[in-house]
Amino acid sequence: MTTTAYDAYVRSHWSGRAAAYDRSLAALCAHPAPSLLDAADVGAGTRVLDAGTGSGTVAGLASARGAVVVAVDAEPSMVELTRRRVPSAEEVRLAALPRLPFTSGSFDAAVANFVINHVGDPRLAVDELRRVVRPSGRIAVTIWPDPPPEAQSLWGRVFDAAGVDRPTAPTVDADRDFRRTPDGLGGLLDAAGLADVRCETITWAHRTDPEAWWSGPANGISKPGLVLVAQPPDVLARIRAVYDEVTAPYRDADGLLALPTVALLASATVPLAPPG
Repeated sequence: MTTTAYDAYVRSHWSGRAAAYDRSLAALCAHPAPSLLDAADVGAGTRVLDAGTGSGTVAGLASARGAVVVAVDAEPSMVELTRRRVPSAEEVRLAALPRLPFTSGSFDAAVANFVINHVGDPRLAVDELRRVVRPSGRIAVTIWPDPPPEAQSLWGRVFDAAGVDRPTAPTVDADRDFRRTPDGLGGLLDAAGLADVRCETITWAHRTDPEAWWSGPANGISKPGLVLVAQPPDVLARIRAVYDEVTAPYRDADGLLALPTVALLASATVPLAPPG
């Protein structure tokens, strides 16, 4: 089986939410994109697959470098948004890990920006990225670590202070999961038979308008979105008041939030010989 219950849950959760994502969390996810492309050696003439393109940030940056870009996503609204945003891409189509509609060795590189943490079988997903990249080609992926960075974990503080229960969401089956740490992510790529595996930690302060940081979950984006969209108006108003209090210390003089966050970036090379 290549599609798990977790995959079905994630796709249902993101259905039709490209615009809401683009207005909120897309800027957060965009920060590591240049480093991701550097790690995959993406430059002029590189034929690169952007797996799980989202709103097309990585695809657009790769195209600006002169790369030949093919982008895929499991969500139709993301595909349509990326088609409009990156008209220079060779192809933008509906497709999802861990089964991609490309022949083996079709690409010089493959990247997946915050995608491996959204699939039900991470190892199969990495295996598929390896399959579609030619020998000596490069693969690079990013994920959010666990425990979650401060930018994301502050939502838990908001809900606790507001006295709101958080529903239990489906998770990746334990026998398919991996530790969301540098060693865990690096080990995932190593287990797929990739060579020269490296994993680095990227830290930064995400600067965003408080309304933008609120609007994503308020429109159902990410795990906090599961909580917010389930609340009646009076409880939502209470949560918003607490949100303003909790985020106040992060506001700069210009009114924007400066939220500390962390991502993991792992990269590797497809070996010349098949794994033993």
